Formats: sequence, C-alpha cells, structure tokens
Amino acid sequence: MNSPPPNPATPPLQLLSVVIPARDEEGCVATTVENVHQELKQNGIPHEIIVVDDGSKDQTWPILQKLREKIPALAPVQNLGPHGFGCAIIHGLGQMRGDATVIMMADESDSPQDVVRYWKILNEGWDCVFGSRFLKKGSVTDYPWVKLRVNRLANFFIRVLFNIRLNDTTNAFKAYRRTVIDGCRPFLSPHFNLTVEIPLKAIVRGYSWTVIPITWRNRRTGVAKLKIKEMGSRYFFICAYVWLEKYFSRGDYRRR
Repeated sequence: MNSPPPNPATPPLQLLSVVIPARDEEGCVATTVENVHQELKQNGIPHEIIVVDDGSKDQTWPILQKLREKIPALAPVQNLGPHGFGCAIIHGLGQMRGDATVIMMADESDSPQDVVRYWKILNEGWDCVFGSRFLKKGSVTDYPWVKLRVNRLANFFIRVLFNIRLNDTTNAFKAYRRTVIDGCRPFLSPHFNLTVEIPLKAIVRGYSWTVIPITWRNRRTGVAKLKIKEMGSRYFFICAYVWLEKYFSRGDYRRR
C-alpha cells in the first residue's frame, strides 16, 4: 500500500503535544520530561507535555506535581479509570491542545532528538511520521531477545496482512497531526494494541505517512508493562478489525 503524498500547502503547525503514559515510573519520569522539554525548547518548538498518570502506586504523581513548578509546559493529568496503556494514551489525546502530537514512553527508551525530527517532517506536510528501529541508521540497545523475536514476527505478519512497507508498526513512538487523531476515532484498544490501531487506521483511512529511522534503548529503571502472553489475542483482534474495515467498509471511514 502506497501513502498519499504530503501536502506542502498545509499551514505550519502551531503547537506540539507530547503525550506520555506513565504507571509507576518514579525512577525515570522526571528525567524523561526534563530531557524532552529541554530539547524542544532549544529547537524553538512550542509544546506541551501531557503525562498521564495511569493509576500509579508509587511517587509518580507527586514527582510530576513538583516538576510542574519548574516546567510550565508540563501538564500532568490522572487517568482515574479504567486503566491500561491504551486508556492512558486516549485520555491524554483527549486533553491535548496542540495541532500535532507525538506519543512516547516514560521510560527514557525514546530519543528527544527524534521528537524534533518528527516535528520538522510533519511540517513538510505529512499527516503521520512513523519511526522504525529496524531501518538503516535506526538502532536498538539491550532489547530482550525473546521480545525482539516476537516483535519481528508480529511486524512481519502486519506487513504482509496490510501490504505496507512499515516494519515497526507495534512501536508506540510515532507522530500525528491532530486531524489524523480526530479522523481515527473512536479508539477501541485499552492496552498496548493501541500502538497498532492508530497507525493502521491512519493508513487504511488514506492519511499520508512516511517512515524514518529512530533509536531505542531498553529501560534502565522500573519494570516493563508489556506482557507478551496477554497481548497476542488483543493485537490479533485489532489487526482483524482494521483489516475488515480496509476491505469491506467500502471507504465509509476514509478521509474526505
């Protein structure tokens, strides 16, 4: 499947909303926010950082409240339920004021420099920018080998099923114009399968997209929230749902 071309006549973006879901991330959330804010500030990018506390039982929320005193761009919110990675992101997207968004992790695995690259490429007229850790010049550091193998199999399956060149669909770290987010609602995925639902819907519904290499490193603090055994059927469900839309909806949901 080929992407539509970017629209160079699209008006420049005004505000970037960085949405970060966080659950029990007291060891890294402050560093993540500080690094992203500093990078965007140095590059003159107007922004807000929406960190969604998804029912943390540690000091994540108090840390965010204190951090807000020195970073005015930080807008922490609490997702009071239901909880889940997807629910937290959906809640954050509902709070965004920007005309573009980047979804990234709280665990320092995603690069703030790549956020800047996303912003610049969106401003070329693209609707979506998808990062891939598995393109030339992309990289991963300390990726657990079992998860890496499962990841590559899952992404190969998605590439074949949808006939797309994107080889890292399951990665959460992506950028979208607000028009894409609004055009892909309602979202159905309460868990990590939202990372697949948004890009696949955007592709199937006719938004323009491009792929760039990005860097990723495994978390150095805290515990990973993704449980492979719990997610297999959920990923399959959302892929099947969007596949049915692609071939049987007769274009009812495509962008107008």
